Amino acid sequence: MKKFLALLLSLSMVLALSACGGTKSDDDNAKGDETKTDAPAETATDFKVGFIMLHDENSTYDLNFINAAKEACEKLGVEYKIITNVPEGQECYDKAAELADDGCNIIFADSFGHEDYMIQAAKEFPNVQFCHSTGTKAHTEGLSNYHNAFASIYEGRYLAGVAAGMKLNDMIANGYITEDQAKMGYVGAFTYAEVISGYTSFYLGAKSVCPSVTMDVTFTGSWYDETAEKEGANKLIANGCVLISQHADSMGAPTACETAGVPNVSYNGSTQAACPNTFIVSSRIDWAPYYEYAITAAMNGEAIDADWTGTLATGSVVLTDVNTTAAAEGTQEAIDAAKAELENGTRHVFDCSTFTVKGETLTSSMADVNTDPNYTPDTEAIVDGYFAESTFRSAPYFDLQIDGINLLDTNFGG
Repeated sequence: MKKFLALLLSLSMVLALSACGGTKSDDDNAKGDETKTDAPAETATDFKVGFIMLHDENSTYDLNFINAAKEACEKLGVEYKIITNVPEGQECYDKAAELADDGCNIIFADSFGHEDYMIQAAKEFPNVQFCHSTGTKAHTEGLSNYHNAFASIYEGRYLAGVAAGMKLNDMIANGYITEDQAKMGYVGAFTYAEVISGYTSFYLGAKSVCPSVTMDVTFTGSWYDETAEKEGANKLIANGCVLISQHADSMGAPTACETAGVPNVSYNGSTQAACPNTFIVSSRIDWAPYYEYAITAAMNGEAIDADWTGTLATGSVVLTDVNTTAAAEGTQEAIDAAKAELENGTRHVFDCSTFTVKGETLTSSMADVNTDPNYTPDTEAIVDGYFAESTFRSAPYFDLQIDGINLLDTNFGG
């Protein structure tokens, strides 16, 4: 009798899920939503996952998340729905509530500005798990169904910086530039700790092999603005930058570099197909390991970490293949050597002996870890002679302006 009742219950659950998400409506297609229901027969089909993306596949940042979402869900055999082009506003809460009402057991969002709206939804739907990438508040909110995740991408950016430094050395050795002309440019989105941590780690990676390097940084005030990113890259090139990298999400900067013949280190995936002559390497976070971890925990009724940090060791921080057409000889070997030291703890990205702030070596630095409205520094971040990024929470909190990096402007957003 119990088996018969269980069979009836399972059948009713499958029918219910098929009714709520089995096909895409015209409205869904207009919004770029995607639902996948063909889970393998041997896996549980009564578990559903929702994803909220800031942009769509045209954004390298969001495409990275979308690919990871599909990979993790298809590996685990669970139904999923992806909603794209969701702004960092009340629309995020609306979509989170819609996914919860549609029967999603766990819901992910991918952009920093989604956080407050995901928290709002978590409070309203206590039986649904909400996971937010790049956020800062889960460890202080104390909600059992709200979680943050990030990865030590500063290590990936550092390794990409090693590749950039190798290219600069090659350009110096071949007489294309002199040592004092080894100036890189960086197109950033906003003047946030996440971006500051990223461009600083990239710079320090380059400096580890090319000591004379300097870097100019410009900000677009947007995560995705192809025109502004292209203009930013062109401005940097005009100002004498001989290699460009970025923390912004379009192809604007890479294509500007390809047009100008300037070496480029991109982010969130290879741009080699579009920029075969200038693309060197790219770092990115692979979100599939986190998605697999969190979904599996939710399926099994297990607790999900309030604040999860992916690493090189978890496969969460990865680099593309080096483009040997544009990269200097020996680049892969230099990356491998630095990576081995990062993994065994003999090298730290923010080693205080490798940089100064206003001419001084840091011995203490208070960071804003437990974020409040005034972003009050609350945690000593210098540990054993290095700034311990992504240690006290997953999201970056390195926000120091080190010597050798020149900000052409600032943009903290609206």
